[in-house]
Amino acid sequence: MPRTIMLVPVGFGVGLTSVSMGLVHAVERHGIKVNFFKPVAQPVSGDVGPERSSTIIGRNPNIEPPKPLLPGYVDNMMSSGKADTLLEEIVEQANRATLDNDILIIEGLVPTRKQQYTSRLNNMIAKALDAEVVFVTSPGNDSATQQKERIEIACQPFGGTDAERILGCIVNKINAPIDDNGVLRQDLAGNNGSSSQQQMEVFQLFGRSPIRVLGYIPWNEQIIAPRVIDIANHLQAKVINEGEITSRRLRSITFCARSIPNMVENFSANKLLVASGDRSDVIVSACLAAMNGTKIGALLLTNGYEPEQPVLDLCQQAMATGLPILLVETNTWQTSIDLQSFNHEVPNDDVDRINKVDEFVASHIDKHWISSLAHASSRERRLSPAAFRYQLTEMARRAAKTVVLPEGEEPRTIKAAAICAQRNIANCVLLGNPETIALIATQQGVELGAGVTIINPEDVRQQYIDPMVKMREHKGLTEVVAQEQLEDNVVLGSMMLAQDEVDGLVSGAIHTTANTIRPPLQLVKTAPEASLVSSVFFMLLPDQVLVYGDCAINPDPNAEQLAEIAIQSADSAIAFGISPKVAMISYSTGTSGTGSDVEKVREATEIAQKRRPDLIIDGPLQYDAAIMKNVAASKAPNSPVAGQANVFIFPDLNTGNTTYKAVQRSADLISIGPMLQGMRKPVNDLSRGALVDDIVYTIALTAIQGKQAQHHEH
Repeated sequence: MPRTIMLVPVGFGVGLTSVSMGLVHAVERHGIKVNFFKPVAQPVSGDVGPERSSTIIGRNPNIEPPKPLLPGYVDNMMSSGKADTLLEEIVEQANRATLDNDILIIEGLVPTRKQQYTSRLNNMIAKALDAEVVFVTSPGNDSATQQKERIEIACQPFGGTDAERILGCIVNKINAPIDDNGVLRQDLAGNNGSSSQQQMEVFQLFGRSPIRVLGYIPWNEQIIAPRVIDIANHLQAKVINEGEITSRRLRSITFCARSIPNMVENFSANKLLVASGDRSDVIVSACLAAMNGTKIGALLLTNGYEPEQPVLDLCQQAMATGLPILLVETNTWQTSIDLQSFNHEVPNDDVDRINKVDEFVASHIDKHWISSLAHASSRERRLSPAAFRYQLTEMARRAAKTVVLPEGEEPRTIKAAAICAQRNIANCVLLGNPETIALIATQQGVELGAGVTIINPEDVRQQYIDPMVKMREHKGLTEVVAQEQLEDNVVLGSMMLAQDEVDGLVSGAIHTTANTIRPPLQLVKTAPEASLVSSVFFMLLPDQVLVYGDCAINPDPNAEQLAEIAIQSADSAIAFGISPKVAMISYSTGTSGTGSDVEKVREATEIAQKRRPDLIIDGPLQYDAAIMKNVAASKAPNSPVAGQANVFIFPDLNTGNTTYKAVQRSADLISIGPMLQGMRKPVNDLSRGALVDDIVYTIALTAIQGKQAQHHEH
C-alpha cells in the first residue's frame, strides 16, 4: 500500500514549497516512485496563474499532481458545515495520485489570517488520508528551546509527540536574515551569526526529544536570489535596456543617495542599484563599472525620470555588456517599501533556480530516512471516515445497482435519492404518489431526473398478489391477506426485491426496525450459507472506522449464533476495505472472570476461531482492553487483537444497542447502519433520526451488497 506523507508547516514563511520540492526530489532520486498533491491552493500576494507548488513539481515528467481545490470553494465548504464532503473530494484526488506510486507527498496549508481553519483542516486531511506527518519549521528569532516547544505544541492535535503517525520535523532557513519582528530581510544578509552554531544547538536539543529531525536546511543566498525580470514584474517597471534581464540574479540592494566617491565600493556584482532617474552621475558611474567588467545586477531608476538621450548614448557600451536598466514611476522611498514586499517564492518558470533548490534541499534531508521510505511503514494502516465514505461511493458507482425506497414520499428520502442519482451512486426507485413526490421535491429545491424512478404503488400492487401467495402459501397466505399486506410499501418493495426487479431495499426513516425487516425476512429469505440475520454499524470515529455488531437484530444469541455474527461482521469489514481484528466483547478479559455470560463469549470465540482460522479473533475482551493499547498491555499482553480491535462483537442486543448509541451520541459521530448481514438480497434499515447523508451512504452500502450478492449467486 502506498505511503502518504504530509508536510505540515509550523507557522508562516517556513519555506514549505522549497521543502516540498526538495523532498520529492530526494525521494525520486532514491528510485522510489513518488507523486505530489497540494489539496488546497494558497496563492500568495502577486501570484497569478496556477498553484505554485503543483506547477513547479509538475514540471517533472514523472509526476502528475492533481489539481488543487480553489481557496474560495474551500472557504465556502468549511463555513457551510460541509467539511465531510470536502474531505471526500480530497481523498478521491489523493487516491488517484497514489496509483502506480509508492509514496504520495501532501503539502499542507500555511496558516493565514484569511483562513482561520488551516490548522484544523491540516489535521482533518492528515486523518482522512491516514497520512504520516512531517512538520516544517524555521528558527526565525526563536531559540532552539523555543523551536522545540513550538513543534511539540504543533504535535498535540496529531496525537502528541509519541504518536506513531508523526515521523519528525524538517528545520528550514537556518540562519536566514531575520529582523526583530521575525520578517525575512534580504538587506540583513550576513548579519545573523553562524549557521553551523544555530544548527548545532537545534541538533543537540532535539537529540533528547522524541521528535526526530529529518533535515537541517541552512539559508543559502545562492538559491534565493531572484532574477532581474522577477523584480521588474513585481514593480511593474518599464524596461529601458533589457540586457540579461532573464539570467542575472540579485543578491543585495543599494540605494544610491550619496556622492559617487562614497558609493563606488557598492558597485559590485549581483547588486541592484536604486537611484533617482535624474542622477546622471550614478547612471554613468554604474555604466563605467559595467564596462570595466563588474556584473552589476541591474540599475533601477525611480521618480519616473527617464535618462536623457546624451546620457543613454554614453551608456551604449555598458548596455551591450548586458546591464539591465529599469524605470519606475514611484519615488525612492516608496520603491524601497515595494521592494520589501517582494515575494521570494520560487517562480514557476525559473528552471535554473528550481533545479538548484531541488538539489540543495534534497542534499540536506536525512538520507537514511529517505532510504527507509522505500520500505512499507510498520504503522498499522487505518481507514479514515472520509476514505471510507469515498470508497463506499466509488464501489457503489462500479456496482451500478437499483435500490427501492418504500418511503418514497419522505422528504429526506427524496433528497437522498436525488443525490444518489446525481453522484451515480445508485438508481433509486421511489414508491409513492408521483404528484406528492414532485411537490415535496419542488419545495426542497430538489430535481428528480434520470436515475430516479417514481412508481405509484396503486398502479402495481395487483401484479404482486399471485407471486406473493405462491411464496407464502405454505403459511396459509390468501389473496385477500396478500392484497392487504401489499398496502404496506415495505412489503411491496420486498416483493420487487424477491422478484429480482431491484437489487436492494432501504427503509426505516419512518418505519420501525421490525416493520422494515420482517417483510424481507418472510419474502426475500436468508442467504443459503447463513444460519441467521445479523447487523453491523460502521462507526466513523475521527481517525478510523469501527464495526459494531450485532446492535439491531438478535436479542440474546447463543454461542453458535454469536460466532456466526462475528464471522459475518468480519466478512463485512473485509468487503468494505477494513482489515478485521475482531474483539469478542464481555465484562471480563481472558480468564479473569467467570459466569455464564463470559463463558458464552469464550465458547463463541473458540467456535469462530475454528470455523475461520484465517480471521484474527480474540475474546473475551473488555471494551477498554480491546481498543486501548495501554490497557491491553496489562490486561491482555499476548492478545493479537487487544489494543487494536476494529470489529467489536457484543454479547447481546442490550449491550450492543446501548453501546453504539452511547458512543455515537456522546462523541457526536456519524454511524452508518444498521447494515443487515445474512440476507439473500440486501435490505437495510435506517434510524428514524437519519440525516440525508446517512440515507445516501446506506443506499451506497446496499448497492455494494447487491453486487456481492450477485457474485455469490454465480
